[in-house]
Amino acid sequence: MQFSFQDLLDFRRINLIPFAGSFIKNDQIDMGEIIYNVLALILFGIYISMLKSSWSFLKKIAVIAGFSLLFEVLQFVLAIGGSDVTDLMGNMLGEIIGVGVYIVFCKLFRKKANTILNVLDSIGTLFVFSLFILFINFID
Repeated sequence: MQFSFQDLLDFRRINLIPFAGSFIKNDQIDMGEIIYNVLALILFGIYISMLKSSWSFLKKIAVIAGFSLLFEVLQFVLAIGGSDVTDLMGNMLGEIIGVGVYIVFCKLFRKKANTILNVLDSIGTLFVFSLFILFINFID
């Protein structure tokens, strides 16, 4: 697969139909891309829950939804990727799972939950960042 940053400048599109467009390859839904969107943002849901543990579940979800929407709008405005409602749904699902993981850890480990999640999130963040660096190096 050939790819260059110059091609990104001409790439601006929006898809408002869930599970269509960029997710269709060989007349089938590419579940890998959807799963990566979910997995990539689980950490954000955990982080927002740790930083704002006093917020209600709905307030956390509202911030998460706004973050995901902002990310998709910026992709379109800056022409650095395609804006897709399926991406938005996957991002939000991952972030909601992250909030759920935080709630479960708090119930299981009580006062030690933040310490355990700090360690796990740090490892996860380093892993995601390392994959991002590898991806950037393989693009050029």
